[in-house]
Amino acid sequence: MKMLNELHRRISALMGRLNRTTLSNEPLLTSRSLGGRVRARLHIGEEGNAILEFALMLPPLMMFLTGIASFGVAMMNYQELTHAVEAGAQSLAVNRSNTTDPCATVYSAMQTAAPTLTASSINLTVTMGGTAVNANTCSGDQTMLTQGGTVTVAATYPCAIGVYGVTFPNCKLSASLSEYEF
Repeated sequence: MKMLNELHRRISALMGRLNRTTLSNEPLLTSRSLGGRVRARLHIGEEGNAILEFALMLPPLMMFLTGIASFGVAMMNYQELTHAVEAGAQSLAVNRSNTTDPCATVYSAMQTAAPTLTASSINLTVTMGGTAVNANTCSGDQTMLTQGGTVTVAATYPCAIGVYGVTFPNCKLSASLSEYEF
């Protein structure tokens, strides 16, 4: 009988230890070492860490992606402005002898080449025979167009790079091209 009682006590002790280590949510907390208990406390409740990290990283990530998109739009506008200046200069080179308003010829060609740019926001400068004209029309200035001379067409356009209401002031896109008159 004494042996049976001893066996029962040992089985109960083993069952108690088994319950504490395998059925408990905190198996390492029963560890006797301090390092094991600290590691166990640090790993408790990690279920919400991923959502917390996502919530903390979402605003900077969205600002970064929005900045990339805004910069992409500005680059598209720059390419379109460059193409428009090229088209305006070529149009003036071709129509030099039969235009009475060289600036209007350039401006019209630029509007056709860049339909997505706001035409009223384009600041045009046409330099003919060393004289710069800052206007969309310059009737009578066709006398400054000489064969073999150069004509420089330059334009600026405001760029609107903004991220969540923060815009970069004094941002201007500019393009310039010189053509030889033939």
